[in-house]
Amino acid sequence: QVQLVESGGGLVQPGESLTLSCVASGRVASINDMAWYREVPGKQRELVAFISSTGRTTYAPSVKGRFTISRDNAKNTVSLQMNSLKPEDAAVYLCWADICGALADDKWGQGTQVTVSS
Repeated sequence: QVQLVESGGGLVQPGESLTLSCVASGRVASINDMAWYREVPGKQRELVAFISSTGRTTYAPSVKGRFTISRDNAKNTVSLQMNSLKPEDAAVYLCWADICGALADDKWGQGTQVTVSS
């Protein structure tokens, strides 16, 4: 069994920065792609940033240039550096990792809340 746990969410003011982290634990043999999603009540879950096993990254247009995704394969972690945060970035951010052999539900974290408000 594997588990993904996010951390780093919180309340910040517009223009400030926040770094989210997600660590995979348990029977983690290897991890392919990893990503961060976010969801807001009443809206579809949105892909924010993606990083492949080789380090190739893609971003949602709304965060490109402000957010940076990175991973540490030795520590089974993926991070999301978020700069110049805007009120519309407020959401629950979820980590996803394509862990080899894991069940689909086990590839998701529980989420961490990010609130951007003055």
